[in-house]
Amino acid sequence: MILYNLFPLLAGPMSRWGDHFKRAADMGFDWVFINPIQKPGYSGSLYSISDYYGVNPLVLDAHSKKSPDEQVKQMLKSAKAHGLRVMTDLVINHCAFDSELTRKHPEWFAHDSSGQIVHPSCIDDGRTVVWGDLVEFDHEHSRDREGLYQYCLGVVRHYLDLGFTGFRCDAAYKLSPDFWRRLIRDIRAKHPQVCFAAETLGCTAEQTRATAQAGFDFIFNSSKWWNYSDGWLLESYQSTRGVAPSISFPESHDTCRLAEEVQGNVDALKQRYLFSALFSTGVMIPSGFEFGMRKPMHVVNSRPEDWCETGPDLREYIRRVNAIKAAHPVFQEEGPTQVLPFQNPNILLLRKSSDKRRGEALLILNKDVWHHQEYYVDSLRHVVPTSGALRDVSPEYPLDQLHEPFHYALRPGQGIVIVGPSA
Repeated sequence: MILYNLFPLLAGPMSRWGDHFKRAADMGFDWVFINPIQKPGYSGSLYSISDYYGVNPLVLDAHSKKSPDEQVKQMLKSAKAHGLRVMTDLVINHCAFDSELTRKHPEWFAHDSSGQIVHPSCIDDGRTVVWGDLVEFDHEHSRDREGLYQYCLGVVRHYLDLGFTGFRCDAAYKLSPDFWRRLIRDIRAKHPQVCFAAETLGCTAEQTRATAQAGFDFIFNSSKWWNYSDGWLLESYQSTRGVAPSISFPESHDTCRLAEEVQGNVDALKQRYLFSALFSTGVMIPSGFEFGMRKPMHVVNSRPEDWCETGPDLREYIRRVNAIKAAHPVFQEEGPTQVLPFQNPNILLLRKSSDKRRGEALLILNKDVWHHQEYYVDSLRHVVPTSGALRDVSPEYPLDQLHEPFHYALRPGQGIVIVGPSA
């Protein structure tokens, strides 16, 4: 899964999305993920859904004679014409506080000791954050659990009928694995090819494993926050790689823009995308990353006027990285992966092997995005144990021959990608 996240408030009416689909396809993406397009509640947040069968007016063409559902279907046909499959958010752990569901089915929601419907919350840096525009479904203890389940099942079927072929399940760990196991089984009885990806960021390793084991095709990993040194990322990867493959991202709609974090350093943007794409089975970028956009996406306030192409143009680089991923099976699975020791702490040596096919790969990455760093080894076969020929398939400055001993002064943030034979 090479995934382009089209943020709907940034893209505007769906009738204008064709250019975004073409650009994503030209860069080598094969999936598009679209954040919620359902009708929001009073707050206007994409993730505060008031009507699961309605469409957000901000993504509709007010001058179109087509119904909202017909406009969605037309948008999905446009994506398909560019060779793209499309997934959308499935937000069924909460809804808008002003949704009619709270009046028609109060029994579907969690209540506090005073009988009031509960607003979801989280702990952020030691303080409790409450989302006042949301109310929490009670999938576990509702006296009408079956009615709530059937409603959620109907929502999924509705979006499949429109033409979506996958779902990113928001805060999936907040619902029980049994719920997901049943939902995925019921959907796949008629739609066996539907993709389910679990958003499990911020939960414990045990919650991640339990959720992934419910039948999800993918989970999202936390490699975006890795410092290229600490052991936690590889430990997490190892604990889940046999359960469900993961998707990396250099930034998302929930994070700051990477270009802002790195002060516009193009080498840092390239470095992070290369690592994200080659580390795990899947990779995702949000719309605008390819132009180094610095204004964060906002689930309420973003608008098409925020689209800006005045930054660096990374499209060709991203296309080359995606082509490497698509051409080499070792980068298409959660195979054995390890960080190798090296005397220069500014160099990351990441070795990947294939569980499913014959193949080895080595990523030599300059962690330093401001300075050159030296890499030297007597023989690359000491770090890539294969009897076949080794090739440099790097997205920039690939070497025609890999001389031994191997000595290279890596440019700031540069990554060298070396692969052995695959079946």
